[in-house]
Amino acid sequence: MSAGAEGAAARTRHRDERHRTGGSGRAERAAADRRRAWEAVESVADPELPMLTLADLGVLGEVEADGDGGAVVSVTPTYSGCPAMGAIRADLDRALRAAGFTRVELRTVLHPPWSTDRITERGRRLLAEHGVSPPGPAPERDGPVPLSLVPRRRALHCPRCGSDSAELTSEFGSTACKALYRCTACAEPFEHMKEI
Repeated sequence: MSAGAEGAAARTRHRDERHRTGGSGRAERAAADRRRAWEAVESVADPELPMLTLADLGVLGEVEADGDGGAVVSVTPTYSGCPAMGAIRADLDRALRAAGFTRVELRTVLHPPWSTDRITERGRRLLAEHGVSPPGPAPERDGPVPLSLVPRRRALHCPRCGSDSAELTSEFGSTACKALYRCTACAEPFEHMKEI
């Protein structure tokens, strides 16, 4: 093979490699943008539990970036009718655009469903520090969720004094995912995040 033919073959291989990897440095830009996108969204606060980030709550899923100004974030709502999803989507969009992303796509992922088991240890500690009793282990279910007309007995502790003696005041607190209790030891009211 002549020197000219070898040079042409090398240029073709280089062009093919650049095309396969999306161009020179594009893969590196995409990886850097993925990290930047994650950093932008991991600190977004939950609108109903502002002491928690969406990462603490465990609703953030995949974060993707294309290295060319686009970002895609998957979110699993705490339940399919969660009224905070509009605010969550707006907050994520704002955070990504502030981080320099020009094309933002937010995907709602319903399967597998969110569970309170996804809340991080940091999130559980922050709930307790802010007067909300963190959830215990979520009930394990395989198939349809049974409908119960009586409140479920929960293993919980008063976030103020640590007592496990409390009485249910209301099955619904400031949000549908919390119940109201009163500690019988210190007499203080508190919210408990329901196990889902």
